[in-house]
Amino acid sequence: QLQAYGGGLVQAGGSLRLSCAASGLTFNRNVMGWFRQAPGKEREFVASISRGGASTNYADSAKGRFTISRDNAKNTVYLQMNILKPEDTAVYYCAAYRGTWGKTAGYDYWGQGTLVTVSS
Repeated sequence: QLQAYGGGLVQAGGSLRLSCAASGLTFNRNVMGWFRQAPGKEREFVASISRGGASTNYADSAKGRFTISRDNAKNTVYLQMNILKPEDTAVYYCAAYRGTWGKTAGYDYWGQGTLVTVSS
């Protein structure tokens, strides 16, 4: 089970930190990722982090503004979002998979999502 939280309403230019707590899976054997789905749009990849945390991957829209990290001792993955823009408004989901590093789709496990709203 994956439970994302930390969303909310923020003004453009502000910051938010999302967290995702995992249970029922061997956290440190899973690549973790964040996805988002804006109203009327398809879900899209945002960022991912390797099992040990040494490697990260970002969508172009997230590069330079978002940082993904994980704490394997706490079974938690984070997404620090800075310089938020109205177009970042979406439901953010954490997800996980066991397998080769580098996937941006086809994750096995999904959380319920947390809403981020960025006002202009």
